[in-house]
Amino acid sequence: MFKICMVGTGYVGLVSGACLADFGHRVICVDIDEARLDSIRGGIMPIYEPGLKDLVARNYSAGRLVFTSDLGAAVEDSLVIFSAVGTPEREDGSADLSSVFRVAKDIASCMREYRVIVQKSTVPVGTSERFGEIIRENLENPVEFDRVSNPEFLREGSAIEDFMRPNRVVIGVESDRAREIMREIYRPLYLLETPIVFTSIRTAELIKYASNAFLATKISFINELAELCEKVGADVDEVARAMGLDRRIGSKFLHAGVGYGGSCLPKDVAAIMHTADEAGVPLRVIRAAADVNRALMDRLMDKIRIEMPALAGKTVAVLGLSFKPNTDDVRESPAVRFVDRLLAQGARVKGYDPAAIENVRRIYGERISYCEDSYDAVRGADALVIMTEWNEFRMLDLDRVKKLLRSPVVFDCRNIYQPETMEKMGFRYHSFGRTTR
Repeated sequence: MFKICMVGTGYVGLVSGACLADFGHRVICVDIDEARLDSIRGGIMPIYEPGLKDLVARNYSAGRLVFTSDLGAAVEDSLVIFSAVGTPEREDGSADLSSVFRVAKDIASCMREYRVIVQKSTVPVGTSERFGEIIRENLENPVEFDRVSNPEFLREGSAIEDFMRPNRVVIGVESDRAREIMREIYRPLYLLETPIVFTSIRTAELIKYASNAFLATKISFINELAELCEKVGADVDEVARAMGLDRRIGSKFLHAGVGYGGSCLPKDVAAIMHTADEAGVPLRVIRAAADVNRALMDRLMDKIRIEMPALAGKTVAVLGLSFKPNTDDVRESPAVRFVDRLLAQGARVKGYDPAAIENVRRIYGERISYCEDSYDAVRGADALVIMTEWNEFRMLDLDRVKKLLRSPVVFDCRNIYQPETMEKMGFRYHSFGRTTR
């Protein structure tokens, strides 16, 4: 059992801290926001993540998980310090590392003896070196410490499973001592035969960006192929299914639609391109993937114009506002970009999402209507647009939907229904990469 300090109680910090506590470690989660900490102690999670509330409550009650704003006491009481603060995208595509470097200064001011300092945040190659320099520059007295890069690979909506049963754990180290400490921290995963990949620190930093850039490229590939399928009369779902059966390719992230969003893929793609520009490497494939993703909203609007050449005065029901199901995260959500387009052209928007309504309300205020359920959203609408594949949208009472719509027009941006079925029911149905026979 180790005493661990987790700096930051955002998505990565809170999930990682709770999971490490569940491994049996004593984890002190630190945040400057006292109101946030009080809410967490009271069982109110700042993010929507299935299973997180129970996981936090169990370990908090057991005394393995503690929440505080006192970084000094947490650093003094912990051998291993994880930094899990945000690295948002700047206007030029680079990662904003101001919070990361602030943590380095704060840790240095209260560090008195050897510590292992782990970078959990997603940071560009070379950041950990600068992080270490800042610590050394701000130490009151010389103190030995080791730097570690341990990037997270948590998918929103399944983050706990990803931490507890990961495909791999990547750890960049600079000393044997740090390697053995990190090996012991993750020892529960050895029982599951989880690959623990030890690398240099710079390699670990790049692995995270390379992984997300590849996933983004895979998504853009199938979305570009979907356009070809529509032109030649093929079915992109069948193409993707057959491709995915090849073990060299795999079926994950081969789902046509309106592209990727969220807090990770867009900013990580932008950040790796920025790093590559600085290094003089063009990264043509990744850059093309980003271009394809941006163009997908134009494709959707082209489909919309088939049914509604003029959107002014029309009412559009939008089901799904988060960037993916099982999360309330609307950062870089395709649904939000779509709502922006609708409002700009004078349409009225009725939106529904099982988890993200409050986050969307912070963006739009009263400029759109917020609905209680799917049927409330479609009532009186000129068209239904399914933007996020929440499970409840897969089982809609389509007869009821048709009766409630002013016009039986459906745009299925996640291909969750079959074209033949929808057209037989009398819908004017549009999806991505598929045509009716």
